[in-house]
Amino acid sequence: MDAHEPLKPFLLAFPGPLRDRLVAAVLSGEKVSTSGLLVEYETEKEELPPVGERSALIDSEGRETAVLEVTEVRVLPLGAVDLQHVLDEGEGYTSVAQWRAGHEAFWQGEEMREALGDPSFTVDDDTMVVAERFRVVERLL
Repeated sequence: MDAHEPLKPFLLAFPGPLRDRLVAAVLSGEKVSTSGLLVEYETEKEELPPVGERSALIDSEGRETAVLEVTEVRVLPLGAVDLQHVLDEGEGYTSVAQWRAGHEAFWQGEEMREALGDPSFTVDDDTMVVAERFRVVERLL
């Protein structure tokens, strides 16, 4: 990409094998949505991304791999996440139950609990989730 204003980083998971798989899924076109916890935004004192915002997809090495554009942002209870969102996440889940088990393990894992500053953090049906859809505007690598 030619000279541009610095873009906000778009981070999936934590650096490591999971982030690498997710970045590859975005770059292949399999992953067009993602989920985060509203409490993450609150903890980081970060605003939800507006539709149209562009950001740089970051890999585990800290490199900008693509420019993404947010196409939709929904805030909903974890218990209301639908199958289409699950499928569009491109992580191989074929049911909401599979997706939820995988995401609960991540969100209740040690790294997330440390990031949130809450060693006993748990999620339930009422936990608010930020469901984002995006598109790749430009590949950088």
